[in-house]
Formats: sequence, structure tokens, C-alpha cells
Amino acid sequence: MARVIGVDSSTQSCKVVVRDADSGALLASGRASHPDGTEVHPDHWWTALRDALAQAGGLDGVAAVSIGGQQHGMVVLDSDGRVIRPALLWNDTRSAAAASALTEEVGAEEIVARTGSLPVASFTATKLRWLRDAEPENAANVAAVCLPHDWLTWRLRGYGPAGESELGPDLGELVTDRSDASGTAYWSPATGDYDRDLLVRALGHDAILPRVLGPAESVPGPGFLVGPGAGDNASAALGLDARPGDVVVSLGTSGTVFAATEVPTADASGIVAGFADATGGFLPLVCTLNAARVLDAVAGLLGVDHAELARLALEASPGAGGAVLVPYFEGERTPNLPDSTASLVGLTLASTTRPNLARAAIEGMLGGLAAGVAAIQGFGIEARRVLLIGGAAANPAVQTIAGQVFDVPVEVPSPGEYVADGAARQAAWVLTGQRPDWPVELVARPASDPHSEILDAYRAAAASY
Repeated sequence: MARVIGVDSSTQSCKVVVRDADSGALLASGRASHPDGTEVHPDHWWTALRDALAQAGGLDGVAAVSIGGQQHGMVVLDSDGRVIRPALLWNDTRSAAAASALTEEVGAEEIVARTGSLPVASFTATKLRWLRDAEPENAANVAAVCLPHDWLTWRLRGYGPAGESELGPDLGELVTDRSDASGTAYWSPATGDYDRDLLVRALGHDAILPRVLGPAESVPGPGFLVGPGAGDNASAALGLDARPGDVVVSLGTSGTVFAATEVPTADASGIVAGFADATGGFLPLVCTLNAARVLDAVAGLLGVDHAELARLALEASPGAGGAVLVPYFEGERTPNLPDSTASLVGLTLASTTRPNLARAAIEGMLGGLAAGVAAIQGFGIEARRVLLIGGAAANPAVQTIAGQVFDVPVEVPSPGEYVADGAARQAAWVLTGQRPDWPVELVARPASDPHSEILDAYRAAAASY
């Protein structure tokens, strides 16, 4: 029985799963926390990875390992392999002006044609431009640029700063994968090549970039194979075994919508990011800032827990009596309205009830994500089913109302660590040469009962922004 390990090095923590390469059975797991903040020194990730691996039984007897991680984070190394400054994470917005500057210099349509996506503050290229302008001495010392999962893969293989690693600072051994490279804004999903001109425009000079591995390509580790890894959303898609026709809606603190497809996308409006996936295909993605925390806010307002919020919401009729919540509580990324605030409209004396407010919260949260599904479908991408994941997907009212908001069938997979599971699938893939067909358990199939009036009212309210 060959054992493989999948890692999810996320913003909040590092999760490790150990699975049987043949059946996918879970054998062990581990978890360790990361520091809070929008910039973190990568050494914290390395410590957390080693702690989580130790909890899961260590690396002895493991045949292959793969690491999934948070996208976009900027890790900059000097010629000795040392981290120059703490990594700026995807959720660090100080590079918003840099994103606008890069887009203005190159042109929105041109940069999207070259990279598949319109740069925003989360992307690596914009953070490099910020570094060039705000910390020119640090920028001048950059010899290599990589992403969080790239750096952890490098360290796991034994590389790192001189005196702190067995194999030393060989920057040429940095590797990455298509999915994470596609979130940098200097790599093209369509051509599979780095765009050195965009890198130089951002950083001010050229630098070593990780070699992009194929989906089942591996590199040697100390006694085991190491897979290419993946960005978090692409790894989750692989963990769910998403295929063309599947659209994943993830309800975390923020919300994401992404689809498995064989065709690249390029959206100059910036609504749909044209990422690559971890299988050789593509992963068009829409991200919203406001998802599960919408439910937190309204539950707090009503003085109830999430179970009671669900009970109240299911008392109300579809459409919440005309009450519509546009839930831009802390601005919004899609649409790009960073300074916006939430609004609650359509209230009358009759509609202002606790059940309608509870239902409006769930309809509003799902309304923004349904707009994301529609944006992806607008590129001709088929949606045969929605896979609803994330913590809020377990809420029974969310499940029921999702069946009324989305116009395609909704299925809810069993709660799990799908980013780490996707990395484990990839590790098994590089070990066996075959993409695993491990089963994904479903816990709910809400009745498909679309009510067009819900989205019509949501679109009308959101159009006022």
C-alpha cells in the first residue's frame, strides 16, 4: 500500500492529509496554524508544514508528496536563497495603484490577451511593482521570484539558504505548476510561457522564475517524489475531481466560482480571471469578497446562531417578501467596487420580518455568486451542475435556497479538505502515471426549483452601484 501526502498551505493554516494511493482512503492528517496578517515571513509556513507533517506521522515510507497553496503571494529571494522581506499575501491590497499603473501602461485588452487576466491587487506582478516603487533597495536585490507553494516545495526537497538547508540555495531548482503561475500576471495559460516583458515592467529587472511542471511531472525529493503542486482553487477542483460541465461555488470568508474547462478564457472587464488548472485544462474564476461573513453579520444582527438563521430563512418565501440584500459589507472585488458598502432595499412594513431578513442574507450571498456563474457561462462554458463547498454549504437553508437561485442542479459534497485532497490526488498521479478516480461523497442534492424573481430582484438592486 503506497502512501501519498497532500498539503494545503492556506492563509490561515497548513493542513496535511495522508492517503492510500490506490483507494484514496484517508490514513492520517495533521494541522498547524499560520500567523494572522496580510504579510507573513515564509519561515512560518515552513515551521507549520513540518509540524503538520509530524502530526500526520512524518515522511518515512511516503512515496510522493504534493503541495497546494494560497495563490498570488509574493516570495522574493536574493542570490543566496534568503527571503528578502515578508511575503505579501493575496489579500494584501497595498498594490492596488500598481495594478492600475500596469494596466494603463500595457492596456487592459493587451494584458488580458497575454496573461488571461486583468491584474488586480492580489496578483504577484502588482506586488512586484509596489516593491519596485516603495522598497527599491529590496527590489534591486531580488534574484528569484516564487509563490508560496513553490517556495515550500523547494524547501521540502532540501533546498534553501546556505547553512539552513542540505542542498543549498540552487535557485534553478525552483518549480511551480500551471495553475499557480497563471495567477502571477506574467505567465500565459494559452501559450504556457512566461512573459518576461511584464515581469521586467513590474520588478524593474529580470529574475529567475520557477520552472513550470506538467500536471503529472515530478521532481526528486529526499526519498520520495514531489509533484508540481497547485494554487488553492485548482487543487480544490482536482480534489473534487471536477470535470468539464462542473462549476464549483465555494462559500468561505470570501466566495469563489470556478469551472473546469478545456478552453482558455480572456475577459478584459476583469470579472472572470482566466486561470489554468492542475490537469492541463483551464479554470476560469470569479472571486467575491463577501460570502460566509454575510451570514455572520445578519445572524449577529438578529441575535441568533447559524442553525436558527437557517430555520428563520426557511420560514420565508422565495424572494424574501421583496427584501433584497446587496452584501458589499467591506467593498467588493467582483464587481470591482472596493469602497462600496452593503444595502438592504425593498423593505415595507409587511416585509420587515426576521424570517425575510434571514432569507435576504442567504439570497444576497448566493446572488453575487450566481452572477459569477452567469459570467463564466457567458464565455460559452457549459454548466451541468454546481458543486457547493465551504463551511456555509452545510447550512440547510443555504442548500435549499441554492436550489432556487442557481438554474442548474446543485450537489453538496461531504465537507473535507479539498485543497489538500487535490494535492494528494496529484501526488498519486505522479506516482502511478494515472489520474486517480477516488470517489467524492455527496451529502445533499437540493431540489432544483429555480425562482427567476430572486436573481431579477438582486440584479436590479446591484445595478444601482
